[in-house]
Amino acid sequence: MTPMPILILHTGDPEAGLARRHGSYAEMLRRAAGLAPSDVHIVAVHEGQQPEEPARYRAALITGSPAMVTDREAWSEACAGWLREAADAGLPMFGICYGHQLLAHALGGEVGYNPAGRELGTHEIVLTPAAQEDPLLAGLPRTLPAQMMHAQSVITLPAGSVVLASSPMDGHQMLRLRPGVYSTQFHPEFQPEFVRDHIAHHADGYIREGLDTTALRAAVADTAQAGSLLARFVACYAAEPRAA
Repeated sequence: MTPMPILILHTGDPEAGLARRHGSYAEMLRRAAGLAPSDVHIVAVHEGQQPEEPARYRAALITGSPAMVTDREAWSEACAGWLREAADAGLPMFGICYGHQLLAHALGGEVGYNPAGRELGTHEIVLTPAAQEDPLLAGLPRTLPAQMMHAQSVITLPAGSVVLASSPMDGHQMLRLRPGVYSTQFHPEFQPEFVRDHIAHHADGYIREGLDTTALRAAVADTAQAGSLLARFVACYAAEPRAA
């Protein structure tokens, strides 16, 4: 009997130079979750690949992407349909940034440009009272640093969603969309070195937006507590492989 894998829905990548140094977004996510290559099935949906039916997996993780959910690209809308099916089937899932927004979109929420502007670098998130009762966040402090890299956000929550964390620029930093279905606007999978390199690589564009990239790079810090969430999710919801 073959153990069921954890699906990684791969929705995009950093630029080639950054990817060569730090790995793909799917690989960053896999490493942060503490999973071996043999534990996962990586499906590059942004390249037209398609996952198997939800029953073939014990959980799904959704990466970030340079794409925008609001562009409604065909591959993204197809992935949203798969996510709706998976949520209805009770599959545990964890989406990050684009994955956070795509899950919200798939389940009836609204995604758009954050009225507060771009959130970039290491910033503090605040856990809500609801987070104190969630096993995924047990033992974490009320405030903790997290890595940010987004211009769009979840503007309107899907029905039944619970906010677990917020930041001054984004009230929907972490959601529990359904039992066992979580998402974060921040990036638990990013290491400080990647965030610094990303800011440097895109400095010209960010400066044109009015961002102080020197200060942002200097403020990048370790985010080990936020970074523990993917491994916590696997331990809570996907630790015991089911036989296929």
